[in-house]
Amino acid sequence: MAIKGSGKVNDSLGKAKSAKYDEFYTQYEDIEKEINAYLDFDPSCFRNKVVLLPCDDPEWSNFTKYFAQNFDKLGLKKLISTSYAPDAKPKELNLQLTLFDQESPKFDKKKARANGRIFTLDRDRNGDKKINFDDIEWDYLKGDGDFRSDEVKALRNEADIIVTNPPFSLFRDFLAWIVEADKKFVIIGNMNAITYKEVFPLIMRDEMWLGVTRTGVGSMWFEVVASAPDKTGQKIENGKKFQTIGNSCWFTNLDHGRRHQPLQLMTKADNKKFSSHKEVKGLGYQRYENYDAIEVPFTDAIPSDHDGVMGVPISFLGKYSPDQFEIVGMAKRGAGDPALKTKVYTIADAPNYSDLNAGPVLRTEAGLINTYPRILIRERKSTN
Repeated sequence: MAIKGSGKVNDSLGKAKSAKYDEFYTQYEDIEKEINAYLDFDPSCFRNKVVLLPCDDPEWSNFTKYFAQNFDKLGLKKLISTSYAPDAKPKELNLQLTLFDQESPKFDKKKARANGRIFTLDRDRNGDKKINFDDIEWDYLKGDGDFRSDEVKALRNEADIIVTNPPFSLFRDFLAWIVEADKKFVIIGNMNAITYKEVFPLIMRDEMWLGVTRTGVGSMWFEVVASAPDKTGQKIENGKKFQTIGNSCWFTNLDHGRRHQPLQLMTKADNKKFSSHKEVKGLGYQRYENYDAIEVPFTDAIPSDHDGVMGVPISFLGKYSPDQFEIVGMAKRGAGDPALKTKVYTIADAPNYSDLNAGPVLRTEAGLINTYPRILIRERKSTN
């Protein structure tokens, strides 16, 4: 099940450190909403489990706050959070020393800047007969808290479930780090990661899928540093700056009920007659010039009676049920199944032949055009 990362760990880490605004802090209510969906499907999914929150810090992290405050409800065995050393972060994210540091006899001025920290929760320390945030114990890590260090890898190996919102620029490396150890996980990433060659095979093999919270502008708001550039999709609340990211989503391998809800679909004939999309209504479905599949430009236009392969938008994964469909590939250069490609273009076909070879191709009045990347699916036949 292991997958390879980019192979450029130092380069990726350097880029992450220079990407000053690559940190998006998840809101408590979004974490609670997502985790509740897994609990609704399986109330015991976290019971007696060790949960690791890497690159996290309870002074500002809602992940730690949520899992600490719900420790007893979830039935956790142990909660571990690790934080990244302040001196290793970009200046804009270089947080001030916290009460965990300054009010503890463990405080070490040098380590407070250069070392990461580890926070653990597994017992009632203050005798109030409940385990929560007030019972967190902490210490300095030997290193800076980089998740790829041997020190944090050992914590990964101890854990059963890993939950966090890693920097988007390190998503490939972080996912590879999790999958290498064959762990359960719930993490946030960019929807476009679906098209990565390191990521899509996991989705195609049903070893990873989307979580419950749907993508789209306004579906999740992330706190960003005050110095983050002003841009569309921002708001200020209680003096804090928030950013919505239209293509953010949860990735997981924990099961949830949404995965087992089939889409309600119309037949080809009914779609052609009644579809709300001008690309389908009155026209039906085009076949690709270079893939043995039909083009379905919208998830709600998937026909219920097509026996072959269909190319659908990547947003389909938000409503994908493995009980209803199987994923057979992706029509995108570098990520798909070459056996599905029926034609390779040359300069004799079109001046933009290289672009045409990058994905599915349709023939229009204006000539050959390639669409956005498409996931190739077909109806899953009953074995009963």
